[in-house]
This record gives sequence, C-alpha cells and structure tokens, in this order.
Amino acid sequence: MTIDFLSKEYKAILNFNGGEGTFFAKIVDDGVNKIICGMLEPGSSIGMHCHETSAEIIFVVSGNGTVKTPNGDETVSAGQCSYCKKGDSHSLCNTGDEDLHFYAVVPQFG
Repeated sequence: MTIDFLSKEYKAILNFNGGEGTFFAKIVDDGVNKIICGMLEPGSSIGMHCHETSAEIIFVVSGNGTVKTPNGDETVSAGQCSYCKKGDSHSLCNTGDEDLHFYAVVPQFG
C-alpha cells in the first residue's frame, strides 16, 4: 500500500496532548496502526503522553527538536529517529528556529 501524503491536507490540532501551540498532522489510521506526517512550528510541542498499548517511532525529516522522557531530554535533528517503546512516555518539542517536519509510526499492541 502506498500512502501519498502530498495529496493530503494537514489537520491543525491545538495543544495536542497538553502541548504548546499547534501540531499539524496528516494521519492515516487503519484501526491498528497510525502513520503520521507531522509538523511543529518553532516553540510548538506535543505534550507528554504514555504509550500504554502502543510504541512510537519518530523520524525527523528537517528541523531540530527535543524529545523529553522521564529519563531526560534527547535532541533530535534531520536524519535521526526517536523510539518510544510500549509503556514509556515522551513528548516532542520544536526547539529550533524553523519548522520541525517528521514522520511517525504508532503500532498498536494487544
């Protein structure tokens, strides 16, 4: 299956998971997994949340950010990937001066 994110419109989500600003997302959800093309403007964030029944893989395409976890902060930039395993918590913040573009995959576990 091919997903053409270029043909999809961004959905603007304010204060996603208690974050700051607006999270722009193109989301494909088949009921089991989510594939997301996301963008955060400078200063915007996705709030801290726990992946109780899923994991999340975030691949940064452009920009710079910080992934916050209970174990500390990790910087991410273009070409890097962040992995949040099932049962862990994280947030994503755009700490750079340009838009942070990324893809995320959220597989659900039973």
